[in-house]
Amino acid sequence: MSAHTPFMRYTAIAATLLAAACAEMPRLGGEANKPAAPQITESMLRDRAQQQLADGVKQYDAGDYDNAVKNLTSSLEHGLLSKAEQARARKYLAFSHCVSGREILCRDEFRKAFEIYPDFSLTAAEDGHPIWGPVYRGVRTQLVAEREAAAARKTSAFTTLGKAEQMLADGMVKYDAGEYPAAQALYQSALKEGLKSKEDQVRAMKYIAFTLCLTEKFGPCRAEFVKIYDVDPKFDLTPAEAGHPSWTRTFASAKAQALKAQRDKEAQKKGSQPPTAGVKQ
Repeated sequence: MSAHTPFMRYTAIAATLLAAACAEMPRLGGEANKPAAPQITESMLRDRAQQQLADGVKQYDAGDYDNAVKNLTSSLEHGLLSKAEQARARKYLAFSHCVSGREILCRDEFRKAFEIYPDFSLTAAEDGHPIWGPVYRGVRTQLVAEREAAAARKTSAFTTLGKAEQMLADGMVKYDAGEYPAAQALYQSALKEGLKSKEDQVRAMKYIAFTLCLTEKFGPCRAEFVKIYDVDPKFDLTPAEAGHPSWTRTFASAKAQALKAQRDKEAQKKGSQPPTAGVKQ
């Protein structure tokens, strides 16, 4: 029996190893056949963002403003919406904040919409809404003013401005900072010093009117608008400027007065001309 002991021991070890290998095979085979985890693609994330945008708009329309804000915000977090889609999400975020009494957040969203998508605008019906319409127009006018001021600063960086033109540029800086009386004083000083171009003269007078209306001096504001037509009979505000709630009515009244004065002057001029002599037959 002792002669067979090593052989039997090796046989037992081999059998043990074989059994262990066989036991391992189903486990390894199961892992190999396990399906791979699904891969999240950019296209899938974009589709999700667009769905969240659509859901947010539906929730807004249903008056569920809090959930609308959640979905609209989530749609922007992916960073995969087009610029037009981002602006649309921002628009409905602004609407939701404004109707919920959060005017500062409403204003911020409108501004972001303009910055993301320069062609952003509300429809006539949306623009006329009593709650967010004034906020939207205020943001739009402020951005126009900032762009004009930036253009003026860029020009002054490459050219040496005269004293009057520098006063005008300094006035724009004060206006952008909301320092309206200081801005008004600089504009008036620039006009007194003598702005060379008609464009600069009109610009200074226009912003004097803006500062007067913004400080609720509506009579002088109206008179300043009327005076502009003596320099530029074809003067008009841009749609963005004309829609500002602080001077919309004041400017409309001043424009009507100035145009009537122009027509009366033309009629008087024609009436004072001698009649044309008749042609002899």
